[in-house]
Amino acid sequence: MRLIPHTTSPEWPGQIGAGRFAATIRADAPDDCEVALIGLGDDTGVKLNHGRPGAAGGPTAFRAALARYGANLPELPFVYDAGDIRPGRTLDETHDRVTAAVTELLARGLFPIAIGGGHDLTFPLVRAVAARHPQPIGIYFDAHLDVRESPGSGMAFRKLVEDCGVAALHLHGFRPLVNAREHLEWFAAHGGQLHPDGAAVDLPATGDLFVSFDLDVLDAAHAPGVSATNPAGWTVREAEAWVATCGAEPRVRCFDLMELNPTFDPSGRTARVAAHLFLTFLQGFARR
Repeated sequence: MRLIPHTTSPEWPGQIGAGRFAATIRADAPDDCEVALIGLGDDTGVKLNHGRPGAAGGPTAFRAALARYGANLPELPFVYDAGDIRPGRTLDETHDRVTAAVTELLARGLFPIAIGGGHDLTFPLVRAVAARHPQPIGIYFDAHLDVRESPGSGMAFRKLVEDCGVAALHLHGFRPLVNAREHLEWFAAHGGQLHPDGAAVDLPATGDLFVSFDLDVLDAAHAPGVSATNPAGWTVREAEAWVATCGAEPRVRCFDLMELNPTFDPSGRTARVAAHLFLTFLQGFARR
């Protein structure tokens, strides 16, 4: 039986070099660990929104990339791999399982980092965090607003405002050509803020924060393996400055990397970028 409810054992490659960071990740018990990795391997929400299926394989592709990337640096925090969530029969059942698992991780004093999977899964992740840290402020990196009313991968941030008391939303990487006018109107009416590309790296001055990074904020040249490619997105260098700052901020209560789609990433390029951003966040976390 897994230590964390509703998860299965993680899928790691058989051989990981001792000099790689992944060799330090524990899967047996969270003792002495500060951070928990949890895979959200489900793309039901992507299919509901008519995106490209395949993000269900994101956590496995991420671990395979991490096993080959990243040095074993002594200053990085110890990580416990809690495994992958077992998808339910419905989207709501899967969301409930995610919230239950993350609630258990938080109860054990672990900082949750999730790898997905459809972006709808940010909703149940943050739902667990918001129960412990009420009225958090959301920082997210995405080409899309993701404030749809209908169920699917584009629903997370509307649900977080309406159901979980999220106090404010700050979006980086917004692309107007791929967002409906009514969604932008809802976002603005509920206090959402759009931040321009090239803005100084700066977080809200007060309040608990959560951070969600949809890999489709990155340009398709860097991240082809996502559910919806971005022809005019960020570079990885732009992204890493923000991710490192978020990692170092003690008020950030969770982090996720979403929409990794190995079906469209045959070279593993996008998975390697995800591994890099994960380690970049940990470098920031080590400075807390």
